[in-house]
Amino acid sequence: MEQALAPVDEAPVLAPPGLRANILSPMETLAQSISTIAPTTTPTMTIPLVFVLAGNGTWLAYLFATAAVLLIALCISRFARYTSCSGSLYTYATSSLPPVVSGIAGWALLLAYIATGASVAGGFINYANVFLLSLSGRSSPTALLAILCVGVSTFIAYRDVQVSARLMLWIEAISVALIAIVLALLLWRNGLHIDHAQLHLQGVTASGVRLGVVLALFSFVGFESATTLGAEAANPLRTIPRAVIQSAIFTGLFFILCAYLETLGMHAAHQNLGQSTAPMRVLADLAGVTVLGPFIDFGALVSMFACTLACTTAAARVLMRMGHNGLVHRQLGIAHHKNATPGSAVLVSGLLTALPVTVLALRGVAGSDIYGWMGSLAVYGFLTTYGLAALALPLYLKRNHQLAKAPLILSIAAIFAILLALAGTLYPVPDHPYNWLPYVYLAYILCGIAWLAIARQQKGIKVTK
Repeated sequence: MEQALAPVDEAPVLAPPGLRANILSPMETLAQSISTIAPTTTPTMTIPLVFVLAGNGTWLAYLFATAAVLLIALCISRFARYTSCSGSLYTYATSSLPPVVSGIAGWALLLAYIATGASVAGGFINYANVFLLSLSGRSSPTALLAILCVGVSTFIAYRDVQVSARLMLWIEAISVALIAIVLALLLWRNGLHIDHAQLHLQGVTASGVRLGVVLALFSFVGFESATTLGAEAANPLRTIPRAVIQSAIFTGLFFILCAYLETLGMHAAHQNLGQSTAPMRVLADLAGVTVLGPFIDFGALVSMFACTLACTTAAARVLMRMGHNGLVHRQLGIAHHKNATPGSAVLVSGLLTALPVTVLALRGVAGSDIYGWMGSLAVYGFLTTYGLAALALPLYLKRNHQLAKAPLILSIAAIFAILLALAGTLYPVPDHPYNWLPYVYLAYILCGIAWLAIARQQKGIKVTK
């Protein structure tokens, strides 16, 4: 399915058998990336965690994270200008790297989407019980909530990709708009002034900001997921590169603004942002729009569902591509004859997403802990795939006689940023159970390599590039 280098207006893009080509508009394609990022969850759950590490430097941590993500986005968009198919980010690595390395990219990206889906399902559990307790004074079994979240998202992804894209778009648009209203009113009621504690990085340490950047990167993971819709997006060689860049820029600016204003607002409210379980409710009270607080929290709940849906959609298309390449059973590479979605791959993706979050919930693990554990595991998968895609870019361009100095420098800068981020997840050694996650991820990748070796040796299975 990989297309040769050609001018954007001339390069044809074909859909894999069974998928409908050119059905998703630019906004619907952008919605895939935005929903996987789930921007509403960052102001409510992730920024307070970054504040614990970076304090008044939280905005700076998000500024650095945005710069790193933009470097990666520029690399990915370069690829997306020339080649487009289902599961594209994995395909970018397969285009120039040896089969073993490209196989690692496939397994890493699949884990990244599955773990992110499980992570936000944990966040869904957390906020769902908050609402149930406030409405009825009773909570629901966490395992039941996990199955409900993943089950419904899997059904929608199985049924119609266009319906799911439109649903995700509206969910995120409404949620982000409510947060923007609260922040705007907060500035209006409290006056436009500079927070000198943040500007002068009062009490901030370099190590705190560095660790904060690593955690802030989790806010962005999945920004590239529009590439998984390469076979179904309208005019994908234009639409997808723009969606990747736009999602990185929009969410980066939104997160920096939220980090600064949340820190400012919580200072004014004389509360600790790092200890707040519902910071947007506090800020809504401070802005004089108390009624919007619960709506924003509800928006975060629905946004986490939308993110689970987006991750299931993306994981299924990666799995479908892996089925075409012989990395998994070829049945997973076949589209549903009626729904024109990768039906079998969607069901497997939903099952793999539901399994860890349900098991952890049954063992009594809190939804917020599931969010943190699975999200941190997902970061390893994304960083691996981003790094391999950045490494493959100059090799791909050189092979096609298109390599210039600018993309080479861009690739080196992106790889350097990824290595720094990866180092930040390993040192200083994080607390338990986060210190075990690198070993879990390494064991998973080794199993993927072993599976690749077995698949290549089995009669009748050919692993393609």
